[in-house]
Amino acid sequence: MKTTGYAAYSADKPLAPYDFERRELRGNDVAIEITYCGVCHSDLHTARGDWGKVDYPVVPGHEIVGKVIAVGPDVEHYAVGDDVAVGCMVDSCQECDQCGHGEEQFCRNGMTATYDSKDRITGEPTQGGYSKHIVVREEFVLAMPDGLDLSRAAPLLCAGITTYSPLRTWNVGPGSRVGVVGMGGLGHMAIKLAVAMGAHVTVLSRSPSKEKDALELGADTVLISTDKAAMKAARGSLDLIIDTVPVKHDVNPYVPLLDVDGTLTLVGQVGPMEEFATPPMLMGRRRIAASLIGGIAETQEMLDFCGRMNILPECEMIKMDEINTAFDRMEKADVRYRFVIDMSSVDAPSA
Repeated sequence: MKTTGYAAYSADKPLAPYDFERRELRGNDVAIEITYCGVCHSDLHTARGDWGKVDYPVVPGHEIVGKVIAVGPDVEHYAVGDDVAVGCMVDSCQECDQCGHGEEQFCRNGMTATYDSKDRITGEPTQGGYSKHIVVREEFVLAMPDGLDLSRAAPLLCAGITTYSPLRTWNVGPGSRVGVVGMGGLGHMAIKLAVAMGAHVTVLSRSPSKEKDALELGADTVLISTDKAAMKAARGSLDLIIDTVPVKHDVNPYVPLLDVDGTLTLVGQVGPMEEFATPPMLMGRRRIAASLIGGIAETQEMLDFCGRMNILPECEMIKMDEINTAFDRMEKADVRYRFVIDMSSVDAPSA
């Protein structure tokens, strides 16, 4: 299948049009015409080589919503015309213990990422959702709930599951006290999801400037982390802190906010962190942990939850040829709160 999209050709060049071919359908494959694709910090980091070696050219994009246009003969759960989604991974070994209990992201043999990874059968590089079409094995295709606004749903496939999974892992529900550090693409979803689960949500911000937005998103209170008196008064007041900051930073001010057995989980930064002190951890059996997306079953659970509760990201729609400007703006945190590419802005390739 011929398709077209935008790719990074090297770390120091802007994304540009790229024509390429998707594989022929295997028996359990689903072919999808992509209608919307979210723009994630991971896309930016990969395109610019921030996390190491990249197999250029690479087509980013792992927040994908689209419509089924063809299925292989062995596909059981999807048909042409279905509204579907694809997230951060497109394959795993399906044989190890982690795959067996629905945590394919921790596949013992390595999950296959949606882009800048290797196809498990051919070894060819995977290419993501900044393209007109994608072909994915059935087990990694997700069903979109009826009634959910598809034009805003794409960021759920990364930002949504990345924050939903730790909320579920640490059993957030009515009466839980959740803190959120960082109010960008991930952080604003953490607020919405925790509120919908019944938690009391505190946004931790360095400045009061985000208080209005935080409260409009559903947060109960905003704690200014540079206010020493307020931070001292809030010690022991949280059960879980979701830290969404995507760069190296200091978590030491936040740990004392946790109650006994509380957890601070990192979901934003991939790489080095500032050193942290152990006394606040020792004195309250507190933990610093981390979390990586979620398995396919949990991602479907998240989509269904968002469908029932009508939870959607706050999005700014862009055309495909605006992606480089979007990357520049994203680096400056100049987005409220997630870019989504309208893939109808990409012309279909000629036959």
